[in-house]
Amino acid sequence: MSADIDSRQSRARTAILTVLAMTAFAANSLLCRMALADGAIDPGAFALIRVASGAVTLAAIAWLTQRPVNWRPDWPAASMLAVYLVFFSFAYVGLTAGTGALILFGAVQLTMFGTALRAGERFPPLAWVGLAAAAAGLVILVAPGVSAPRPWPAAGMALAGIGWGVYSLMGRGAGDPLAATARNFLWATLLVAPVGLFYAGVVTTSGTGVGLALASGVVASGLGYVIWYAALAGLTAGSAATVQLSVPVIAALGGVALLGESLTVRLVLASVISLGGIGLVLARRRTAG
Repeated sequence: MSADIDSRQSRARTAILTVLAMTAFAANSLLCRMALADGAIDPGAFALIRVASGAVTLAAIAWLTQRPVNWRPDWPAASMLAVYLVFFSFAYVGLTAGTGALILFGAVQLTMFGTALRAGERFPPLAWVGLAAAAAGLVILVAPGVSAPRPWPAAGMALAGIGWGVYSLMGRGAGDPLAATARNFLWATLLVAPVGLFYAGVVTTSGTGVGLALASGVVASGLGYVIWYAALAGLTAGSAATVQLSVPVIAALGGVALLGESLTVRLVLASVISLGGIGLVLARRRTAG
């Protein structure tokens, strides 16, 4: 009886942590879009404040939990993290929260699937159907039309997704993800700094803009990653990948509720096709494994 209670409590804890982590990840899109749509801050400053505050938060948590951190720079990983942060911020000047999150998520997953293919991983036929659907959904989203996103912001968000996908693949062998993320955020701050300083003064930075960037760095990024790592202890690899399908949906609904953005038919259709395809690939990989 005691074991059953402990098991139920553990599952409930994992579920709560997972919901909080996915909400935090979606919040990055909402906070960035909120700050840039109103011109409260420029994209470079947002990216710099986000990564710097995230680095301080993660370093403080590592210190408080007495986790040893090897601060020696891993420049390839830090560079990919910086690519994600910079292009993410600049892309959201011209994208809605939901559209940006879908392009980002799609690019991340396709990057990781493509890497798996190059490494020789074999996919069952139905997984190839899922991959084709995932790509088709993104094509539908960005195809020319009245409600299509602007090409350059869409391309920028795709680059951000590729950067995050490569960064994630680089970190698969990290012994302590929290310590590795703290280190990479620190060195990525140095790489993002020139971009942030170059655009200083282009847009008058307001207290609201700084506050939103700090919320993104400290809460949605720093604490969000800590919560996610805690949730991963109770998730299988397949489950961890699948639950992230919820992030674009949360971001889109948040954009409608908080930012007054429109939930277009194109976005809904592209989301269903793309996320459904990715979910199919994940399911088939778990079955094949």
